[in-house]
Order: sequence, then structure tokens, then C-alpha cells
Amino acid sequence: MSDLDLNDLLGTEDDEGRSRRRARGNRGGGRRRRRRRNRGGFVAPLLAFVVLAGIIGGGGYYGYLWLSDALVADDYTGQGTGEVIIEIKDGQSASDVAQELERQGVVASARAFTNAVANAGKSGALQPGQYKLRKKLPAAQAVQLLDPNNRMLIKVPIKEGLRLSDTLTQLAKKTGRPEKEFVAAAKDVKELDLPGYAKSGLEGYAFPATYDFPPKTTPRGMLAEMVKRFKQTAEKVDLVGGAKDLGHTPHEIVVIASIVQAEAGRPEDMPKIARVIYNRLERNPQMKLEMDSTVMYALKKYGTAATHAELETKSKYNTYKYLGLPPGPISNPGDHAIEAALNPAKGDWLWFIATDPKSQVTKFASTEAERQALLAEYRRNGG
Repeated sequence: MSDLDLNDLLGTEDDEGRSRRRARGNRGGGRRRRRRRNRGGFVAPLLAFVVLAGIIGGGGYYGYLWLSDALVADDYTGQGTGEVIIEIKDGQSASDVAQELERQGVVASARAFTNAVANAGKSGALQPGQYKLRKKLPAAQAVQLLDPNNRMLIKVPIKEGLRLSDTLTQLAKKTGRPEKEFVAAAKDVKELDLPGYAKSGLEGYAFPATYDFPPKTTPRGMLAEMVKRFKQTAEKVDLVGGAKDLGHTPHEIVVIASIVQAEAGRPEDMPKIARVIYNRLERNPQMKLEMDSTVMYALKKYGTAATHAELETKSKYNTYKYLGLPPGPISNPGDHAIEAALNPAKGDWLWFIATDPKSQVTKFASTEAERQALLAEYRRNGG
């Protein structure tokens, strides 16, 4: 065989061999390349874990600081500085309050406050009102100072027996508001939620007590609160039921109570004075009440003894001229007077006289002779 033939033969064999080897090599080479990729996919997460471990663990102190800053809310220390008024409005959540506190500079962060509220278990204890706080307070201390007992309030004591006009004057004086605002509010009776039997307006139904009003309470709101307090007392003593048992309307009982309040010098005399009023109303023929207090109310004066000229007034409140009760209360009676009107003492007295104006002792008479003796004692004591 020639060299050419041998080479051709060998070349052909080499080509076929190479073809077979490429076929085998391709299969083997593919597996090797996949193994290399798998090793690369395992290394990448491993490296990421090592880096994270280096930040948190290997980074030591700096890693700790980074996590602390991310998880712990900013907060102040110390006792705070300055002063600010914070108002919690009706319906606000703890989160709403927290944001306002942060905005006003009371707490360092809203999150610190909400955390402190949750830790103290007071998420539902925040009450509407105004509170006086310092700026830059620790959140936990801010929570304590927002206790409802720390609300800013205006204390207004209203004595029993004041007429409505005097009550309005006292409210204006204690709150610093113009008196005309209270006068206007008192006339707007539809907004005061008076009981249905209040036939003559607010007089008699502005209950005397000591009130704590939030600073932003309006005159109408204050008077409405006083009416609410009257209604609570009326329910407690069963004014409607008691009036029915006595054969009177609830309004008439309030009128009687107002006279008792104006005439009595001491609470212990009130049930007897109430009995005198009932005895005169129920007498046959009926007696006039002849109460000086009702005459003085008609004349917008004060005192317990009207002059002959004053007794000539034609006002329907002149119980010396007209039979029966006056058209409305003459004062705002308190608990004792209302209870006395509902529970008069037993007795047949027709008169009562404050025989000693200084000690306010009141004595009672059933006959004209007894009455004259009490009048003489009254004069001896300077009456």
C-alpha cells in the first residue's frame, strides 16, 4: 500500500476516532461543567452568611450598636424643661396622642410613648382634657402625667339657694368669661336638655354643687352639666313618683323646694317649713302662702321681711296677693330642700318665724296666739 493510501486510511481512522472521542468528551465535559456551576451556587450563600456573621458577630460592638439603633426607640432622660399644654381630644387613640407629644417636643419619639403606654397597661386610660407637661420628658413619665386626675380643671362652687341670676354671675366670675355669654346660654333652654316638666326655664334646675369644668367648656356646656346634675338628683329621690304621691307635679315640688331653700336658716328646719306650705295649700278654705321670699324675688331684692309697700306688687310671685304657688321656682334648691319638699314633717303648723335672726333659729306655731308670741320674741331679738 502506498504512503498516500496509508495516510488516507489513518486519517480516516483518526477522524472517526476523534469523532467518537468528541462524542464521549461532550458527555463527560458537560457533567464537569455542571459540577463547577453547582459548587459556585453553594459558595455564594455561604459567603453572604459569613459577611452577615461578620457584621453581627464578627463586627462585635459596632454590629450591636447598629441593631440597637434599629430596634430601640429614641427617648429622653431627666426631668424635662419648660412647659406646654397638651390637649387630648375625644376619640383620639394612643398613637394620635403620641404623635402630638412628639410634635410638641414632650417626648423624643412617638414610638417611645406608645411603648410606654403599652408597658403601663394604659392604652385605654387616656381621657379627653387639657394637661400641663414639661418638654423633653421620658416617655414613661409623660404617661404618668397624662392621668385623668391631672387634667386641668376650673373649680366652681355654687351654693344652695342662689337665684339663677346670681348663679350666672358666679360662673362668670370663677371662669373669667363674660357674664352675657351665660345669660344668653341660659335663655337657650332647648340646648340645655331640661326635664319636660320644667315649665319656667332654667331657674330652679341649675343644681347647686361644686363643679370641675375643663378650661374650654362653654357656658352652655356648664349650664347643661348643672341640669344633668339636677336630673341625677331627681332620679335618686324619685321626684316624679314622689310628686305624684303628694298630688303635685314635679315642677310644683321644685317650686316648693325653692321656697323652703330660701326661707330656711338650717337644714333641720326644712321638713317643717315644707309642712307649713302644704298645710296652707291644703287648708279649706285655702290660705295664701304669704312668703316674703317670693315677694323679694319678684322685686329682685333680698331679705326675709317685705315692707307694706313691697307687698303691693302685682307680680304673680306675690304670694300675699294670690292663692297657691308662684308660677316658678325662686332659687336653685339643693338636695336637702328637695327631699324636704318630698318628705314634709308631720304637724299642724301654719306659721314659722325666725325668732333669732342671728342664730337662724326658726320656731313654728299652729294657732294665732302662738304666732303672736313668736312675733314678740322676734321683735325682742331685734327683728
